Amino acid sequence: MKDVLYYKISLASVISVALSLSFCALAAMAASPSFDCRKVEGGSIEKMICGEEELAKLDRKLAEVYAAASKKAVNEHPPVLKAEQRGWIKGRNECWKSDNKRSCVEENYRLRIAELQAQYRLVPGNGPVTYICDGDPRNEVIATFFATEPPTLIAERGDRVSLMYRQKSGSGAKYQGRNESLWEHQGEAVITWGYGSKEMKCKKR
Repeated sequence: MKDVLYYKISLASVISVALSLSFCALAAMAASPSFDCRKVEGGSIEKMICGEEELAKLDRKLAEVYAAASKKAVNEHPPVLKAEQRGWIKGRNECWKSDNKRSCVEENYRLRIAELQAQYRLVPGNGPVTYICDGDPRNEVIATFFATEPPTLIAERGDRVSLMYRQKSGSGAKYQGRNESLWEHQGEAVITWGYGSKEMKCKKR
């Protein structure tokens, strides 16, 4: 009887220890980025990500989004996704020059996640919405809005495409791309397209 009781107690202890170790392992994985922190250099941006749970979480999120985008980009010609991602990583690592390195890294992750989600249609989209500009039906901008964080839109004009992120504004919805912008207010939009270009007054078709 004592042997049976001892066996039950020992088995319970083994199970308890095993569960504790499994929980610790899962917790460690949850707090780790998608890359191996043992292989990063001290003082690097990667090292900072390894030490910041929120940044590590963003890195894992990006890895998931990138994997989903890769599946949709399998027939992409030319194949640009991998090259763009390498370029993004290089840009992220340039955050060591920033006065606020952590904020710089976090912003880079959030924008890249939103970019991939919009570009590869990984989140719901609203549109397309067609804007006729300066009263000329031939001068149209077609925009699709995406429920990313931050919100984004992809606009097309002729053979050019622009990804824009929503900005803070006093009224309406303002989006800013590299050299393009769209500011919609009460059913009308002010759109600029290209560096130094003049504003166009546009209405939804």
